Amino acid sequence: MDTDERLLVHVSGRVQGVGFRWWTRARALELGLVGYARNTDDGRVEVNAEGPPESLDALLALLTESPSSTRRPGRVLAVTPSLRGPATGRYEGFVER
Repeated sequence: MDTDERLLVHVSGRVQGVGFRWWTRARALELGLVGYARNTDDGRVEVNAEGPPESLDALLALLTESPSSTRRPGRVLAVTPSLRGPATGRYEGFVER
């Protein structure tokens, strides 16, 4: 049985003010993930997700695929994973911050 993991990534490009956090939340909920997506001061979006490793892999694939098969808003230039490790267990649901 797999143990839940945590994935923290930063997405750069035209990802603020275009519905990207809403889109990320919708995909994360479809995949059964918890956590958040938030704008950062430097124009990126931080995605902090927890759940089954295969669901995290699926979210990462959706964030990075080009062209997007799910009408992802904006324009992603880079997805930079910052952390992959054990889940903290402190989140319920997936929210936009």
